[in-house]
Parts: sequence; structure tokens; C-alpha cells
Amino acid sequence: MAGMTLEQLKIFIAVAQHLHFTRAAEELYITQPAVSAAIHNLEQEYGVKLFHRIGRHIEIAEAGKLLQVEARKILDQVSLTERGLRELNNLQRGELKLGSSLTIGNYWLPSKISEFKSRYPGIQIDCSLANTEEICVGTATGQFDLGLVEGDVKPALQNTLEYEIVGSDRLQIVVGQKHPWFEWGEIDLSQLTQTLWVMREPGSGTQQRFEEALQNWGINLSELNVILVFNSGEMTKAAIEDGVGAIGISELMVKKEIQLGTLRTIRVIDNREGKGAIAEIVRPFFKLKHRQRFQTALSKVFEQMLISSMLNK
Repeated sequence: MAGMTLEQLKIFIAVAQHLHFTRAAEELYITQPAVSAAIHNLEQEYGVKLFHRIGRHIEIAEAGKLLQVEARKILDQVSLTERGLRELNNLQRGELKLGSSLTIGNYWLPSKISEFKSRYPGIQIDCSLANTEEICVGTATGQFDLGLVEGDVKPALQNTLEYEIVGSDRLQIVVGQKHPWFEWGEIDLSQLTQTLWVMREPGSGTQQRFEEALQNWGINLSELNVILVFNSGEMTKAAIEDGVGAIGISELMVKKEIQLGTLRTIRVIDNREGKGAIAEIVRPFFKLKHRQRFQTALSKVFEQMLISSMLNK
């Protein structure tokens, strides 16, 4: 038995994706007969049908579905191994794939990437931004080497993802100049239900932390009058600059506006049982990685830099 080759697996994956021999050939820049021969040789070698030929169309067979899953795993592992070998040059070249939630990616992560690039200028960093939920899924499926989020990892992914705190920030209650709280600067917890609110979308780490804080303060989200929901912190910020609502938002995102005086942070006093303490919302930033996937040298070095940065604060 000659056994299957990586080239045959690449051809098979292309055919399975397009369900068309000619389109697979065009994608791989080879001839259509070469594609047909590769599939035929696999079927002959193992005595199975990978595709059903139905007229001028093809459908993937049960054996093909099995091979499709396993072939993707094999080719992903080969790709990671190749990356690992290329990195055995004192990190002079290579690619690091990061996934980051929006607040971290826009306000906290750029300085970390800049520091890393100054040490390893030949490294290409590909950073994708999305909400916390999407970054968790992307890290679990191998889309990212490392994920960085400020929200919780859902229980369904906790056995797949390893997570560790590498930083933190605070959520602030913030209003614009037209809001009556702007002149006050301070309110009691009980007053949180007495204004309009602009919120982030479900799946946002900011929204998760804000809702957790409300619960800890004995306030149900349904008690708040939510008038707008956006999938961007910048949009929520813009909405209250020109309106009368309030938001719970990262202090990193409103630093400039607070300095300019267009927005104001409102202190919240926990007046339950006569406490009188300031109610704060501190949230951690988590680094995510897959528990079992091969970790490249690049991701290990970047991970260690994040941890060292936090410890040296």
C-alpha cells in the first residue's frame, strides 16, 4: 500500500469544499484530470466511495465526510508544525495570530504589540477584533494562537480553553453634558434605575461585566430603561455625547473625552445598609489558549511578555 499523501488530502479538501472537480482544480492551480486521479487513487487504495457521482454533480459520501474531518485536522497540524520549524531561527520571522475583544484590541493591546514588534521586527502579527464570545470560539477552533478577552469563557468552552489574567481595567458609569448627573458627579445605587441607558450587545465582555455588577448591587437588568443597544463601544459613547442616557464603559475608552470635559465619570455610592462605599466595577483581561493544540514558539514568547508586563506593574 502506497498510503495517502498530503497532496491528495489537499485535493480532497478542495473537492469537498466546492463539490466540483474543475473548481477544485482552479483553486489549486492544477489540471482537472489530476484532481480526478487523486480522488480515484484514494478510493481505490481504501476501497471506499468518497463522492457519489449523480449526473454532472457530486455529493460527498459517508466515507468522504469522515475523511473531511480528519483531513482538516491533519493539514492544520502540518501547517502548525511548518510554522514551528520556520520559527527555529531565533524568532527572526514567522506569524502570530491574535484574536481580541474590541476594548482590549483598540485600547490596551496596541502598546503590547508595539513592544513585541520592537523586539522581533521580522514577526508578522495578524490581529482580529470581535466580541468576547466570538474570540472564545475562534480560539477554540484554532483560528487564533491566543485570544484576549474581558468577558467570561462560557462553560461549554472551559474544558477546551485555558485562561489566565494578564491585565485589568475599570468600568465607569459615564454621562454627557446634557445629562443631569453631569453636574452632580455622584449618585446613589438606587438612582441607577432612574435614567435612560445605552448598552452593548449580548456577547460583549463589557455588557457581561456590567450585568454582573448590577446583580451584585441587587439590581436586575430589566429594571433599567434601555433605549439603545450597539455592538460597538464607540457607538455607545457617541450616543450619550449627544443625548441624555448613561453607559457603563471601560475607563480606557473615555479617557480623552473625560479630559476634554465632553463626558463625565459618575461615582456610584453603595448606600445599602448605610455602607456609603464607592461601588466599583473592576474587570480582568484574560489570555486564552487551546489546552491541546500545538503552541508555536511565537505565541509562547508573546504570552510570557503579557504575563511579565502584568507582574512588573
